[in-house]
Amino acid sequence: MKIVCASLLLAAISGAQAFTAPAPLNAGARTSTSLSVKQSDLDGAQEMVDGIIKEKNCGPVFVRLAWHDSGTHDVSIPDSEWPKAGGAIGSIRFDPEINHGANAGLAGAVKILEPVKEAFPDVSYADIFQMASARGIALAGGPVIDMKYGRVDATSPDQCSPEGNLPDAEAGDEGKFGGPGGTASTEDTAAEWHLRKVFYRMGLGDEEIVALSGAHTFGRAYADRSGLGAEHTKFTDGAATKLADGSSTDKYTPGGSPWVENWLVFDNSYFTTITDASTDDELLKLTSDVILFKDAGFKPFADKFAGSKDAFFESYASAHKALSELGSKFEPVE
Repeated sequence: MKIVCASLLLAAISGAQAFTAPAPLNAGARTSTSLSVKQSDLDGAQEMVDGIIKEKNCGPVFVRLAWHDSGTHDVSIPDSEWPKAGGAIGSIRFDPEINHGANAGLAGAVKILEPVKEAFPDVSYADIFQMASARGIALAGGPVIDMKYGRVDATSPDQCSPEGNLPDAEAGDEGKFGGPGGTASTEDTAAEWHLRKVFYRMGLGDEEIVALSGAHTFGRAYADRSGLGAEHTKFTDGAATKLADGSSTDKYTPGGSPWVENWLVFDNSYFTTITDASTDDELLKLTSDVILFKDAGFKPFADKFAGSKDAFFESYASAHKALSELGSKFEPVE
């Protein structure tokens, strides 16, 4: 059984270990089409999103939803063929994409956000998904992302990306990560090169791989979604868990396995936990996590983020923004 990464985790490129890091992203404005959105509608949508997150403590699943939408992007496909390259275009709301194996459980997240779309129909699904992710991070004590809005939505199921563009956290039965599907192969026997095939295909590099992996500090993995995690742990059995403001809550759906004890707080504890042999055995430490501290290209960033929350937040905010704009076509905000 293939086991997919539980929260971000992205896509593919062919080849083996002869990679060079991609050039910096150019995330400038793209050609507009027919839609536009008012700032007042974006403000109203954000207010609704914030209310939902505070009520349900569902920020982590919104991060996963947004990342799995944007994580299909293939930087090698030109903008002129939009939306063929995938990315943050809202296509994840359509069947077949929402029913891809890596997206198990995300139909519920789309449903939770439907009232926002109904209240503010001029705000695209793509914007709502990315907004919910960024607000989930911020409300959990993480950095405030410099988000850009005005994304144009994919309009039909035939604009969905092919299955296979999202990565694995553990190797499959044949000892391989990834596979030959998607827009290009992600298959490799080494976790580090599988991750590079995934992120490099999207135009992201080693620093972004490590920074975005740090979002595993936020949320849980479930066996019936990603193929990972226990039915519940002592940290997710319904007992109160800490929030960013120092208070605690038991208002969450029990179950799953976290990477850190305070899994509704966004900080750098993912990086300090992975290398700590004394941490609780019920916390996740996956192959794709541990490799960040072993690979020569990843380790300097992982060590840096373990030593400084500020450094992590700075890098994370930049990487999150870049990820949220991949493949997007923007209209001006009025």
